[in-house]
Parts: sequence; C-alpha cells; structure tokens
Amino acid sequence: MEEVQDAFRPEFLNRLDSILLFQRLSRIHMGAIDIQFNRLKARLTDRDIQLQLHKDARDWLADKGYDPQYGARPLKRVMQNELQNKLAEALLAGEIGDGAQVIIENRCSA
Repeated sequence: MEEVQDAFRPEFLNRLDSILLFQRLSRIHMGAIDIQFNRLKARLTDRDIQLQLHKDARDWLADKGYDPQYGARPLKRVMQNELQNKLAEALLAGEIGDGAQVIIENRCSA
C-alpha cells in the first residue's frame, strides 16, 4: 500500500471504493491450465468429444504460457493458439468427429 500511496495522490485514492493487491503468479501456480482446459472440455460436451491432457502437454503449456509479469493472460493465448485453434481445424477438416476421444500429448499434438 505504501507504493500505491506514493504513486497516486490522496485525491485520487479517496475516489476509489477499494484496492485489491495481488501477488504475481509463480510457475507453481499454473493450475490455471486446469481451469482453461475444463472450459474447453465443456464446450465440446454437446458433441460428446472427450479430451485428455497428457502431463507432458500440460507441462509444455505451463512453460510456454508462464509469464510472471502478465499473470494468466499469456497462458490463455497459448492454449487458444496451440490447442483450441488446432482442435477447431481438426473438427472442420473432419479429422475429429462426434463421440471422439482426443488425447493431447506433448507439444499439444493430438
């Protein structure tokens, strides 16, 4: 809070209802992968497509998406570019059909 008070004038701080302070994510907090992955799995339930994420792929996503400065945003982008987009392309190409089981292995290859 001292840094906040040093950076902003009291007139500005007085207009705020509350201030939330948070600590940056560390590499160990990359459980956000599970949150993002479960959202993706839920989007595919209407087509009865089941996804499994191999540990190597999970670690790769965590490494590529980790940035302590920006929190979970880079992870979300990595999952979209490396996982969701590739799954969408495979669905559109007919490579993955309804009722399929997809195992994502290392470096997000399905």
